[in-house]
Amino acid sequence: MGPIHRYHSLMGKHLILKLMSLWPPFLGAGIRVKRISRDFTEVDVEMKLRVWNQNYVGVHFGGSLYAMTDPFYMLMMMENLGREYIVWDKAATVRFKRPGRGRVRAEFRITRDQVEAIRDQANREAKVEPVFQVRVIDAEGTLVAEVEKTLYVRRRDRPAAIGT
Repeated sequence: MGPIHRYHSLMGKHLILKLMSLWPPFLGAGIRVKRISRDFTEVDVEMKLRVWNQNYVGVHFGGSLYAMTDPFYMLMMMENLGREYIVWDKAATVRFKRPGRGRVRAEFRITRDQVEAIRDQANREAKVEPVFQVRVIDAEGTLVAEVEKTLYVRRRDRPAAIGT
């Protein structure tokens, strides 16, 4: 059971959501965690356009759009794999598709099959670098940005792979 899940069990989902939304990088950008499933396989995040998170031309600042997608796949995998595994963000690519105006949201999803495949691969190999994608969409459902996240996963009892 990972650290977030331990607190999740003790404090309840509502408090976890509130605390994550009060985390300074999210609070400053206006990012709100709206929902976390009990098993940490689903997370929904949103951000309203505010004067402090818009760029020079009045649309969502690209850094804020990326920030709203940054930690979630890593946290989700940490919670689902457990303490026997090390999970880090390794790389990210953001492809901006159109200006973000108003409220934008991102929905993160992992399946039990994905978790088990990553666990099995990490048990066999020195490291695993799974890739996940999330879409940032506006209130009308229009694609604003696509973010590809690469994680680094390995068993805690194995030495770090060369070139990680």
